[in-house]
Amino acid sequence: MTRIGDFFRTFLLLELVKGLMLTGRHLFRRKVTVQYPEERTPISPRFKGLHALRRYPNGEERCIACKLCEAICPALAITIDSETRPDGTRRTTRYDIDLTKCIFCGFCEESCPVDAIVETRIQEFHGEQRGDLIYTKPMLLAIGDMFEEQIAQDREADAKYR
Repeated sequence: MTRIGDFFRTFLLLELVKGLMLTGRHLFRRKVTVQYPEERTPISPRFKGLHALRRYPNGEERCIACKLCEAICPALAITIDSETRPDGTRRTTRYDIDLTKCIFCGFCEESCPVDAIVETRIQEFHGEQRGDLIYTKPMLLAIGDMFEEQIAQDREADAKYR
């Protein structure tokens, strides 16, 4: 009996008719389309976008060259070189992130004990060559300086979940 039913379903193209009925139901409904970039959808404060290095309010960079972010990065996208300063503290001389390798997992910002590296809400960045997506320490500090207010607000809103 099932063979006969399968034959008629195949012969009458029942799946095709069901698909056309579904298309017909949605054909005259109002469409919901976002006209990007004129219209934007809201972005969560926990969105993981472009990286940034932060500074303390006195202007000194936060990174203490503990290299935890480099060690925890599953894609090996972070490269850090450091040196000891005359006052005995360690600071980075090189902090590179290769965004072609980065998977934007957020482990780097979770592992940082001083909130030096963060992922911002910036989702619009591109490179025309591979080297354009290797962000160096001055570039990351510039991003952090430019968006510090937004980063601080997002970190404050997220603090109760950490």
